[in-house]
Amino acid sequence: MQSHTQEDVAHWLKTHHSDGVHLAVSELLYYQSKTSLLDLSPGKTIQAKLAGTYLAKTKGRGMEFDEARHYQPGDDIRAIDWRVTARTGKTHTKLYREEKERPVFVLTDLSADMHFGTRFLFKSVQAAHLTALIAWSARKRGDRIGGLIYNQDQHLEFKPLTRQKAVLTLLKGLMQLHQPQPDKPQTLNFADACARLRRLARPGSLIFLVSDFGQLDESAKQHLFRLSRHCELVAYPISDPFEHALPSVRVPQEVSVTDGRQTRSLVLGEKRLAQNYQQVHEQKQSQMISLLKQCRCQVLPISSALPLELQLGNRI
Repeated sequence: MQSHTQEDVAHWLKTHHSDGVHLAVSELLYYQSKTSLLDLSPGKTIQAKLAGTYLAKTKGRGMEFDEARHYQPGDDIRAIDWRVTARTGKTHTKLYREEKERPVFVLTDLSADMHFGTRFLFKSVQAAHLTALIAWSARKRGDRIGGLIYNQDQHLEFKPLTRQKAVLTLLKGLMQLHQPQPDKPQTLNFADACARLRRLARPGSLIFLVSDFGQLDESAKQHLFRLSRHCELVAYPISDPFEHALPSVRVPQEVSVTDGRQTRSLVLGEKRLAQNYQQVHEQKQSQMISLLKQCRCQVLPISSALPLELQLGNRI
């Protein structure tokens, strides 16, 4: 099975003329034919292969008024029905039924920390691939697609549109910001991106978060939690195998590892070091997933070491 996987990886790179480090337009256009890997229907497991017709059963601040009910803690105060409240003497809030074409947003992290990979692709390239797949899937369903793409010092915002031009504009943004510039100081972080997304995304939206979540802090958590009150959140943590465990070698050897800013030396082949390394990173991964779930996110980890077809296609 492992050899078969390696052959698939090598074949994928050769077919798409990719080096796994730089981003090519052909890699992003490829996912227009792979939309069956995702089902963007609300309230369903996102990675399911079979797509269905969208039935707008969930309620949010959409276009069509559905009903008024008693105000409940956590309801958006902007939705208070003042006429019914004045007539009954009790606070009521308006509920709206989502329109058929709901907004789909993608927040894509292309910061310096994402430009890392040891096997198949850089995490940033895999993030771009997944963003393209989501965008093409939304386009096929007729949903409006928008997004926010950022790297360490700039960001691009895309308002949701239904036309194919919206997808191509989003892909152009991925190409534009996928430029590793480790010498530039970081002026944007994940919390900043989440704050901007809160201003951009409408209630009732389906929001995808594509990142390694290495910068998931308390500020970002608060932004995501507020978004989750009126939107459906799906988080795709992207990681490289090296971030989970050190490579196994027969003869101990010293190697240098860098994140683009700092360089460390590691001795591969030392059992105790390998165990400590794995425990530390497992703890970090567990904490990150726990924080995302506290923000009401559906969490679906993705590896940068395999094509998306070999990961999403095997999920049920």
